[in-house]
Amino acid sequence: MSTVNSATSSEVINNLQKTSSSGSPKAMEMGTQSSFLRLLTEQLKNQDPLSPMDNAQMTSQLAQISTVDGLGKLNTTLSTLLESSQSGEAMQAAALVGKGVMVSGNGLSLSSGKAYGGFELTSPADKVSVTIKDSNGLEVRTLELGDYDAGVFNFAWDGLTNNGSKAVDGSYSLSVKATRGDTSLSPTALQLGSVNSVLRTSAGSVSIDVGGGKLVTLSDIKQIL
Repeated sequence: MSTVNSATSSEVINNLQKTSSSGSPKAMEMGTQSSFLRLLTEQLKNQDPLSPMDNAQMTSQLAQISTVDGLGKLNTTLSTLLESSQSGEAMQAAALVGKGVMVSGNGLSLSSGKAYGGFELTSPADKVSVTIKDSNGLEVRTLELGDYDAGVFNFAWDGLTNNGSKAVDGSYSLSVKATRGDTSLSPTALQLGSVNSVLRTSAGSVSIDVGGGKLVTLSDIKQIL
């Protein structure tokens, strides 16, 4: 009388594990169940009457098949949640098209004698100052902004230089310094951008074009204006 040995069981389990990592969810579920039923039927039909299958062995195989089946269903659920999350993120990003946003960066654009920038503090500061430089790295204006709590803030520059003259419209850079008592803090400079478009990559991630060739994610946006 033929018997089904443990090697056969291992081969079936291995095949089930391979099935769980590829193929459609429906085919994966059907393949898992049918393979297990075939294994169980063959083992019961061909077992040696004088040495029937050990209950512990059967319990172990049931646990393995349950784990494989559970992993398949978990993968399906996670894939569905991920796809839903990515679609939701794309919709949120699309709603920002045409809006001004503050993102990490040190760019500052002066237009019609006005420019706007920002900064982020992770802890309160007694003194915050912003230094504005031209394209040659020369200091144009230093703004003393005073004290701030932790958070995200913006500021306006009227286009005047330190000597009171008017700066020409164009691109400038900014740097932010902050202190609390004798301790120097590490603020993050923020630049103003305008959301031009939303890009979705083949991997499903979402990138947002905020102008100047700068691409950011939703989590990079610190403030919506």
